[in-house]
Amino acid sequence: MTKDFKQYTVVSIPFPFTDKSETKHRPALILSSAVEFNKKIGHSVMAMITSAKNSPWPLDVEISDLKCTGLPAPSIIRMKLFTMDHRLITKHMGVLSKIDQIKVNQSLSKLIPLRSIT
Repeated sequence: MTKDFKQYTVVSIPFPFTDKSETKHRPALILSSAVEFNKKIGHSVMAMITSAKNSPWPLDVEISDLKCTGLPAPSIIRMKLFTMDHRLITKHMGVLSKIDQIKVNQSLSKLIPLRSIT
């Protein structure tokens, strides 16, 4: 598996169950930049992807173009952020469409509003 994962790539990773005794492979979205972060340390900042039928959370982003992501069913990007070692990525599934990338950026800017310091 390549270690050059780019921003907005959809991947499959092992998520632990609540009791941490087992894992289940789930999709996630890479948010961090390959140039500035991912390549240098071999980790990526990611957001969870879950079924659209799950209860909504604030700032969820509905994925409008499933075909390019490789996801089999309607899904949402959930702003549960984490860092994952690239060695744990088991599959490259696809890439988020440009329209969905814009929606993710809008959601992230609400979650973590960056303001200039004066």
